[in-house]
Amino acid sequence: MSNRAPSPPPSLAESQRYCRRLARRHYENFTVASRLLPGGLRQHFCNVYAYCRWADDLADETGDPACSLLLLDQWESQLRQCYQGEAVHPIFVALAETIRQFDIPQQTFADLLTAFRQDQRVTRYETAEQLLRYCRSSANPVGRLVLHLARCCTPERTEWSDAVCTGLQLANFCQDVARDWDRGRVYLPQSACRRFGYDETMFARHACNDAFRRLLADQVDGAERFLRQGEPLAAQMPPSFRLPVALFAEGGLATLRAIRRQNYDVWTRRPTVSRREKFFLLARCWWKGSPR
Repeated sequence: MSNRAPSPPPSLAESQRYCRRLARRHYENFTVASRLLPGGLRQHFCNVYAYCRWADDLADETGDPACSLLLLDQWESQLRQCYQGEAVHPIFVALAETIRQFDIPQQTFADLLTAFRQDQRVTRYETAEQLLRYCRSSANPVGRLVLHLARCCTPERTEWSDAVCTGLQLANFCQDVARDWDRGRVYLPQSACRRFGYDETMFARHACNDAFRRLLADQVDGAERFLRQGEPLAAQMPPSFRLPVALFAEGGLATLRAIRRQNYDVWTRRPTVSRREKFFLLARCWWKGSPR
């Protein structure tokens, strides 16, 4: 047994630098996105992003569901310690300051871990409602965290935010059918697959036939409905948040347009939004949000 005393936790400044490095290294659009955020909030967004990124890696990078579940339990234990004022890991040392300043409920962070655990146990969803319940843990807490950082977490805004985040998650499922299949997961509801006549043997062949196109068109339309439901959110955010929030929603709609342009063939090539379209999205969102 070692007689060495445990190392003291890193300082707040060291922990904040750690979160900034993690955000910039893992999130390719961070530099662009951060410029759209109020300067005083960029560090807090880094802290929240670092928490989410680390948890996501614990869930997806081990290659062993049992190991991932154990690590996620340990991560949640550190989350509880953070709320008890006993943070040790640099991410939680930095996050504790964000939690204190913005009074963020512990459950908002814990809900994300529920979704990451579910990914270790569930690889298929029978109904659309089951998939939506997953989105409530995997996607919606992210939007609620943004509302807390903007100090505008009201019931009405939360409802719009949940719609946007669910729509973005569903759009991502449509975009990433091939990637998810390679990971052993299918996020298109099984009931919808049967309704359109697309079975697992077709998934295995990466078959982009009429059945798949009709199936994915149905899912794309559903994702768009959620994004449209959340459209009022951007205009109801504080002024400094209107442009980045509008861009998130418009980015989801642009992804759906890219899928449609490819005639729903997401097997051959992953649909993406071009730099040119991103520029026009930025210009359009800025124009819509500018006072006139």
